[in-house]
Amino acid sequence: MGFQQGLSGLNSASSQLDTIGNNVSNASTVGFKSSRTEFSDLFSTSFYGVASTSAGIGSQVSAVTQSFSAGNITPTGRSLDLAINNNGFFIVRQNPTSSTGSLAYTRNGQFQVDKDGYIVNGNDRLQGWMANNGVVTQGPVTDLKLQTNLISPAATTKVTMGVNVDSRLTTPTVTPLDPTNTKTFNWSNAAQVYDSLGNQHNLTLYYVKGTATTSGTPWTVTAYVDGNPATTPNTYTMNYDTSGNLTNTTPFSVTFSPTPVNGSSSPVTLSIDYTGSTQVAQASGTPTETVDGYAPGTLSSMNIDTHGNIMASFSNGQNKVIGQVALATFTNSQGLQNEGGNRWQQTLASGVPAYNAPGSGNAGTVQSQALEDSNVDLTAELVNMITAQRFYQANAQTIKTEDTLMQTIINL
Repeated sequence: MGFQQGLSGLNSASSQLDTIGNNVSNASTVGFKSSRTEFSDLFSTSFYGVASTSAGIGSQVSAVTQSFSAGNITPTGRSLDLAINNNGFFIVRQNPTSSTGSLAYTRNGQFQVDKDGYIVNGNDRLQGWMANNGVVTQGPVTDLKLQTNLISPAATTKVTMGVNVDSRLTTPTVTPLDPTNTKTFNWSNAAQVYDSLGNQHNLTLYYVKGTATTSGTPWTVTAYVDGNPATTPNTYTMNYDTSGNLTNTTPFSVTFSPTPVNGSSSPVTLSIDYTGSTQVAQASGTPTETVDGYAPGTLSSMNIDTHGNIMASFSNGQNKVIGQVALATFTNSQGLQNEGGNRWQQTLASGVPAYNAPGSGNAGTVQSQALEDSNVDLTAELVNMITAQRFYQANAQTIKTEDTLMQTIINL
């Protein structure tokens, strides 16, 4: 019987060496999860069960299991490189152009953009949810695709300005207002506004201090667009109280028609909100200014936050959420079937996947511009290799000893 025990031991040791060799060869594979060989003993049985004097007939490989512990996170500087902190798998669609394409799961976050704008790892397309006007609605996962076409322009409808006008200035003595003569106004500021086609227009506002009273000071604002007076009425009175606070409750409405006519919607009407403006003894200035219109723009860069939101930045300065990466979690990750290519398939043992946004449910967060290294401990694997080698040699010695005994019997 010694041959049986020794032979089973050799097979077990060989399987263990195969597993260790596979771990070592994938020590630099992104997202790889190490495995170990697990053994169980063998006993011969009869109708009456296992005899109390049975020595057993060797060992067998009971399972090769993977360790899904996280690997080290290494920064890469590439915006589409993604790593998962803690639990979860990226979802990818294999053979996406085929009707038989199926979903697989991976920890390999080496993504890039293909010629059609899809986010891919090799030929596999990353799955998630696309945004509609910057809003992500979670439902069935779909192929994530970058918006590579122009972002449409938006006409300016509101300008918000928080200004300070210098209370120390005196009322101009030269009238009427002439933008070419600085003696006819106290101060001016400007903003870039846009028509419906995204053409930029220069809005210039001229401020003239009025006569101060015991209840406050009025200032007259006159609007010019592209060097021409805005459509009448193009003036607005700002009333400041004795503490220098603006008392106006309605905005300044400005209307203009682009000159020359450029095919955009005309006239353009916008409001200027001066809420928070002041009149104090400090140089006139514009501490805050926002404009809600913008020109058309193309995708210039993108970033993915810890919750998987894909934020696109466009050449016109606009930022927009265009999608969100989805992560899959399983009740029993050990039940996943490794199919190679850093991918796993769900099985009956793994249970059905739960799809969540990163950082919600049981899913971990994602880290962009970084990759998860293999979780193989190379030092431990080399030590295990020496142990497995001794295991193999010892079983070979069992067979050699049994052979010597058999030869002794034959020689009797």
